[in-house]
Amino acid sequence: MTASVCSSGAKALPGFPDPEIGTPDIGVMPRLSAGEIAALSKAREGRWRPGLSDQPWHSEIFASSSDAGGAGLASALARDALRIAGQAADPLAEDEDRRQVLWVQDKGAVQRSGRPYRHGLPPEWRDRLIHVEAASPEDALFALEEGLRCRDLACVIGEITGNPRALDFTASRRLSLAAEKHGVALWLVRLDAEAELSSARMRWRVSSAPSAPARWNAAAPGAPAWKAELFRARSHAPGEWILNNDNGHLRARRAAAPRAANTQDIGDLVRPTVGRSLAAFARM
Repeated sequence: MTASVCSSGAKALPGFPDPEIGTPDIGVMPRLSAGEIAALSKAREGRWRPGLSDQPWHSEIFASSSDAGGAGLASALARDALRIAGQAADPLAEDEDRRQVLWVQDKGAVQRSGRPYRHGLPPEWRDRLIHVEAASPEDALFALEEGLRCRDLACVIGEITGNPRALDFTASRRLSLAAEKHGVALWLVRLDAEAELSSARMRWRVSSAPSAPARWNAAAPGAPAWKAELFRARSHAPGEWILNNDNGHLRARRAAAPRAANTQDIGDLVRPTVGRSLAAFARM
C-alpha cells in the first residue's frame, strides 16, 4: 500500500520529541497526596456502562473468527461513542455527523470472517464506509495509522488476525498516540489472537450470545447480542456484560456468575437448619 487515506503534518508531542519513534522523555513524576490517590482509586473502580462520555481513543477487542462477534461489538461501541460525542458537541444541532468511517482488514481477516456486508451495516454507515483490504499486517497497520491522522474520519475500525510480529508494543503505542493526537477513535479487532502487551486503553474479550426473542414474531431472528468481558481498562473496573443492540442503542446487563463445576443441586435432600447444625437435627 502506498496511498494514504488522509495525510497531515506530524508534530512532536510534549515529552515525545520524535512522533515517528515515540520515545518518551521521562522526567520527574509529580507526587500525589493520599487524598488524590484515594480519589483516583475510587474513580477507577467505577463500572463501565454504555453512554459514557469518557470513551478511550484506542480499544482492542479479542474475538474468534468463527462468528462476527468482534466486528459486531466494534461497530456497536463505535456507534455508541459517536452518538454520545455528537450530543456533547451540540445537543441542539440538526446536522448529523456525515464523516466517513474507515474499516481496515488484513488478508487473514478477510479470509476468515469476510468483508463488511453493506446491508448488514448500521443504516447511517452504509454510504459512508471506506473499506481497505491490506495484503499484510504491516500494510494494515500503515492504513490504520494514516486513517487516525485524518480528522475528516468519524472513527476507524480494524481487523487483524493472530499475533503478527509487526503488531508489537511499539506499533500499538504509535496507534494510541495518533488516535489521541488527532481525535479519531480506533477499535481494533484481534481475531484468534492472544492478549499481549499493548497500549490500548480498553481491552475486551467477546463472543456471540443468544438473542432475545423478537417482539412481534418469536420465530424471527432477534437483535444481535454479545457476551463481553472487559479485562483491562484505564478508568474502569473489570467486568462482564451481555450487550445487545436495541434500536440503534447499546444496552448492557450484567452477565450471570458462572456456576462452580462441583456444585450440585441437591433439592430437598437437606432440610433447613434455621440456625441449628446438621448434627443437632440428626439427633432429633
